[in-house]
Amino acid sequence: MRQGPLADSYPGAVALVVCSLVPYLVLTVAVLPLGELISASLGISRPALLVVASLSAGAYAVGTLLAAQFALHLPPRRMLLGYEVCFFVASVLAAWAPNAPVFITAFIAQGLLTSLMLIAALPPLVISWPAAKMPISAGILNLCIFGAVAIGPTIGALQAAAGGWRLLFWGVAAVAGLALLFSVLTFRDTPPQDPSAPWDIVALVLGVTGCGASFYGAGQLLASMRADVQSVVPLVTGVALIAFLVVYEYRLHNPLVPVKALATSVPLAGIFAALTTSAAAFGAMELLLAVLRTASTPTTTALIFLPEFVAAIAIAGLFAALFRTRFTPVLTAGGLLMVVASAALLLAALPAVGPTLAAVTGLLGLGVAAAVSPALFLAGLSLRARMLQRVFALIELLRAVTAFLTAPILVFLAGTLGNDQTSGTRDALWICLGIAAVGLVGASALYLSGRPRLETPDLERWQGRGEPAWESPPLLSALPRKRR
Repeated sequence: MRQGPLADSYPGAVALVVCSLVPYLVLTVAVLPLGELISASLGISRPALLVVASLSAGAYAVGTLLAAQFALHLPPRRMLLGYEVCFFVASVLAAWAPNAPVFITAFIAQGLLTSLMLIAALPPLVISWPAAKMPISAGILNLCIFGAVAIGPTIGALQAAAGGWRLLFWGVAAVAGLALLFSVLTFRDTPPQDPSAPWDIVALVLGVTGCGASFYGAGQLLASMRADVQSVVPLVTGVALIAFLVVYEYRLHNPLVPVKALATSVPLAGIFAALTTSAAAFGAMELLLAVLRTASTPTTTALIFLPEFVAAIAIAGLFAALFRTRFTPVLTAGGLLMVVASAALLLAALPAVGPTLAAVTGLLGLGVAAAVSPALFLAGLSLRARMLQRVFALIELLRAVTAFLTAPILVFLAGTLGNDQTSGTRDALWICLGIAAVGLVGASALYLSGRPRLETPDLERWQGRGEPAWESPPLLSALPRKRR
């Protein structure tokens, strides 16, 4: 197949990634303030809509695993083109949806297709261009994922204030159309990564079943606000299946995702930091949205969350500037510390709604943007470049599970703990604070257990020779050993 006219254009590759990832990631949070409008328009109950939103998040989680498997056996750029076509169609259907079944199918498909596009489009942006471009790519990744989530509450609240929801979804469809256009313009046919690799059917079944069950259970928990058999059993079963998936892949000789290869001090610290930061920050965000839904107007909600987006932009630039230095682990630890501080300040600020709350959301945005994306690269640069796609697939699977499952559980606890919504929210925020504190202490302990040096990443070696960009000592290797 011929190359597209922008196949050698780095800005074109950047535009493809941005237009592919941003639309749905905005929707993941923007849809929360729009729940009542969507329910009234489509004749779907709000509890049912919460289940749909949870299943869509589950589809996003499991799509990373599917994308990694497809990339081994099928031409990745041709697959990406197919994903983009399907995402555009799903986005148009979600915006046009005349009834609930069409919207439900399209919204769940949007989640699945976004993670398929993420794993297909993002690693090539990091690997396929000169090492001098990698800091820019890292900053763009940061802005795409966390900037999109950070702006979601503001966009959703402004759309709610306008009294409609379809304009936002039509905007998503327009950006999806641009993503499809750029996938054609930047097309560069590439072969499958490893057609001789086995199809890991067990991993796919565990991932699909585990994510489906756990996210269905979380949605039911939030929809019914009761910890009954219909919610708890699938939630616990699904989480157990995902945990078994990780153990199974660790023990496998030729795994789909490199769990065992990541089990050294630096990548394990990065993964633990990413998971705990995402869980604490996304949980705090949804708790705050639940409070503001009844305590303020949509316009006020939009203004309160705006500093979070500004903070994400600032950290994206800072991460790009620090990417070629030895301070990525320090930035990650600093981000976790800011998430701890923002959770503590939320406890002090609520139930008041005003400028102080906006400042706290800004600090939360600084923390999550400073911790998660650098943590992803701590893991990715610790392994060979050819494994980046599967590394990102594993981390995004686990990060989506922890973030998108923790948030509804915390909102459920906020509605059932304490004597009222405010006291219940404060109790749930203590859990967020605990998760972030455990993340800071645990990630630091894992990192220091190998006593690695703060190294400047050798990006040329990582990209050119495919070797790790820095040394990651074995876990616990710094601990004193007993003499025999």
